[in-house]
Amino acid sequence: MSSQTNKGIPFSHGRDGVGYKLLELPPELVTLLEGENPLSLKLKSSPAAALLEADGKTYSLRQKNTSNALIILRPVDEIAQDSNATSGVCTETGMRAIASVHETVELLPENGPVPAAAKPKGKWHEKFGRTR
Repeated sequence: MSSQTNKGIPFSHGRDGVGYKLLELPPELVTLLEGENPLSLKLKSSPAAALLEADGKTYSLRQKNTSNALIILRPVDEIAQDSNATSGVCTETGMRAIASVHETVELLPENGPVPAAAKPKGKWHEKFGRTR
């Protein structure tokens, strides 16, 4: 028989309907964003990638997949019916997973024109997927 009286932290999973992306910023851009002077960020498009311009520098946005998901949690305070409580209601606390992030968007400094993305070659779905 267990001698533990703590039931732990209740955990649930419920998406909040918001899409999340993790943005990896270079240290020099973090310094500018945390500074006292406001910084103007501009998003632009190019044939190969989205571009972010900040303080005269241009960064290309590249998405990379990660093997480990990042789970975003939110604390939960819910009022639930409890037949044993004298007031009829009690507060339950816990944690809820609201999203899982499997991709990271990284910013890479651009020194010249953005090259076009290389066309993948030799993939199974390119050879045989069209006939399915």
